[in-house]
Amino acid sequence: MSDTQKVGVLVLGGGPGGYVAAIRCGQLGLDTVLVEADRLGGTCLIRGCIPSKAMIHAAATYETMTQAASVGAYGIRLKSAPELNMAETVRWKDGIVDRLNGGVAALLKRAKVRVISGYGRFSNARTCHVTTADGEIVIEADHVILATGSVPVELPFLPFGGKVISSTEALALTEVPARLVVVGAGYIGLELGIAYAKMGAQVTVVEAMDRILPLYDAKLVEPVRKWLNAHGVTLHLEAKALGAEGEGLAIETKAGERLILPADQILVTVGRRPAITGWGLEEMAVAMDGRFVRVDDRCATSSHNVWAIGDLVGEPMLAHKASAQGEMVAEIIAGKRRRFDPVAVPAVCFTEPEIVSVGAGPDTPDTVTGVFLFAANGRALSMDAGEEGGFVRVIARADTHRILGVQAVGRHISELVSTFTMAIETGLVLEDVAGIIHAHPTLGEAFHEASLKALGHAIHI
Repeated sequence: MSDTQKVGVLVLGGGPGGYVAAIRCGQLGLDTVLVEADRLGGTCLIRGCIPSKAMIHAAATYETMTQAASVGAYGIRLKSAPELNMAETVRWKDGIVDRLNGGVAALLKRAKVRVISGYGRFSNARTCHVTTADGEIVIEADHVILATGSVPVELPFLPFGGKVISSTEALALTEVPARLVVVGAGYIGLELGIAYAKMGAQVTVVEAMDRILPLYDAKLVEPVRKWLNAHGVTLHLEAKALGAEGEGLAIETKAGERLILPADQILVTVGRRPAITGWGLEEMAVAMDGRFVRVDDRCATSSHNVWAIGDLVGEPMLAHKASAQGEMVAEIIAGKRRRFDPVAVPAVCFTEPEIVSVGAGPDTPDTVTGVFLFAANGRALSMDAGEEGGFVRVIARADTHRILGVQAVGRHISELVSTFTMAIETGLVLEDVAGIIHAHPTLGEAFHEASLKALGHAIHI
């Protein structure tokens, strides 16, 4: 006989949206249960954002040491080439994941959230049957927060298995593949492709569109393209992947030529889709918006007291958006008046060099633009990051000078994205940024100088 529990709030999914929602519910005194079939932290912590950044860091360290052993760098030389033990690197990465996973569990416990490990499936809008190792538990909730996240898109002619892998498997390889073919030149494919290129793989990228990172403008992407060319990464743009064949991947090039690209691993990164199957969505009578669950500006679905957040409800499919929505929904359930209406949601691409983008782009009408190159920034030059084409671009209204968007590309530029976002969210104008004393020498001075440039009187360019 199933055990039945009645709760105030049931959260399905323990990723960055779900666990944040559950913690905030607990902090607000709501009787809260979180159901998670896998490990706490979701895709971002377990097999996405965090492990990929760990691998990217390890790859950069290995590349620097390899350079020091061959041609030298900054007067530093190693007498022998470094050795990469990929299995040890993966264990180090897993240690970081384990630590953060344990931290999430501790935070939930401190907030008095009950965590049930098992597979949840809804029989109606607010009744969930959870299959656990000890049997079935039935949970009846006053409020339900759906936070099931997303999964990699699988191509029908390149099903996952064998040498065809998703980003999940790419982060768990215990050996660096000699030949890696990446299908899809979006941020996931290029982040991992660049990391493996630094670790010694011969990387080839196949992209159906006419350029890499198509969601970003061409000038922002150009430094990344130059890095790929300089480091021997082969690009096949406007090319169509046909399927695994023989020892590699069959493609059709822009010219109509059919090629077989040799590959030890084929990494498919053509996007992600919301995880809408397997947990009873069809029993909940919620309206859909294409492949996503339809919500209003409070993340309320069409079913009373059922909420949905994160990748489940649409683009941008980003962890920090999910967390913000989760916190908001918890406060709404507790009686606060909230709505999800950010001025801008920042996006970061951890390529080489890194790219960030917040708010309006360069084609926005009736705006002024200021660009400052890292080639003129002392801190960038002191990190050997001034000659790779990096810059900060500020876009503001022509009449009021209110900052509408900031884009940047350069080494470690991701650390400035919160500053850019805050400037837009708080309604700063160019004169505000221009009037702030920025510490020297820092990369942040480029934001100051770009704002001055937009006003017509940059100092250092």
